[in-house]
Amino acid sequence: MTLQVSQTVSAGGITPAPLTPAASDTVAEGSFGPTGVVVRITTTSTPTNFSVSDPTTTGLGNTGTVTPVTIPSGATRKFYIPRAAINPNTQVATLNFSATTGVTYELDRW
Repeated sequence: MTLQVSQTVSAGGITPAPLTPAASDTVAEGSFGPTGVVVRITTTSTPTNFSVSDPTTTGLGNTGTVTPVTIPSGATRKFYIPRAAINPNTQVATLNFSATTGVTYELDRW
């Protein structure tokens, strides 16, 4: 598990800094913008399933079931991750990738 840091997008633009995912990466609350972050995932020859862990629990303490999104090989997808993804106990959001070879992503906040 790797703690990743987002880049701040400004009016002057930024040079993207691709991150290589681990099977499970975390993003600290301080890397989120006022409403969340945007993740841009690019695959080369390997498809990957991507999901964001749901930190909420039911009244019985059960966590939610998250359905991953498949990103096919040779594709790029963007996802919005709201601040609600931050676990209040750990102060991080968790990003999950089924494959990490041939996969990079960018993490941006405004």
